[in-house]
Amino acid sequence: MTKVRSKLLPAAIALALLSPLAHAQNAAVVNGKPIPEALLDNIATSMAKRSGQPLTPQMKEQIKKQLILREVIVQQAEKEGIAKRPEVREEIRMTHDDVLIRTLLGEYLKAHPVSDAQVQAKYAEFTKAFGSTEYEAQHILVPTEKQADEVIAQLNKGAKFGELAKKYSKDTASAANDGKLGWSTPGNFVPAFGDALEHLKVGQYTAKPVHTQFGWHIIKLDATRPATPPTLDQLRPQIEQELQREEIQAYQSKLLAAAKVTE
Repeated sequence: MTKVRSKLLPAAIALALLSPLAHAQNAAVVNGKPIPEALLDNIATSMAKRSGQPLTPQMKEQIKKQLILREVIVQQAEKEGIAKRPEVREEIRMTHDDVLIRTLLGEYLKAHPVSDAQVQAKYAEFTKAFGSTEYEAQHILVPTEKQADEVIAQLNKGAKFGELAKKYSKDTASAANDGKLGWSTPGNFVPAFGDALEHLKVGQYTAKPVHTQFGWHIIKLDATRPATPPTLDQLRPQIEQELQREEIQAYQSKLLAAAKVTE
């Protein structure tokens, strides 16, 4: 028998309740309260779509049993006065609001779809920030400028960078590998670090420590190579999601600006 994830049922019910229901036939009647067949059909169709499974009679039967069980439990809760408790009433109100918000924002996105021109423009911004060169680097991170100067002094005397990284670096993940950070573009680092990296020559380390919010860094550039950014097709899903977030944020800001709020 096809299994249906019960955790999808509350969301499916919420969506189904927003649709007009035909009242011609009931799937079941629980203590005199009907469960409309149209509600069952809407939930089954929604769940099949969300789960990617074909809608089967077994699936509908499982959903009907869950609806009956839910109704029995809800009736018992109401009989015990649980729905009248202030904290429960507040949670019910919040759930009600969540459904309305999700539906409104979903419909807004459908009415304002992301265009291919927007995706192309966002990708152009990304490739520009990505840069044309990748850098393979090592670093040693210490908590104070004084200690960083001491590490640089040891390097100047011929100490090996990897050995000092293992001994002193507070970045334990890279320290275990001689302070190596792998291939990356400067834009993936905090600005001060990325800027210092771009100004180094291959084989060179920073003559003065670089300060960031993480501490004091000694950075060594091992190699460079031309950067190859991900293709537009590879990034399209992420770009579309980001543009949708921006669209929703702008819409929310517009609604908030038009509202009269008293605090």
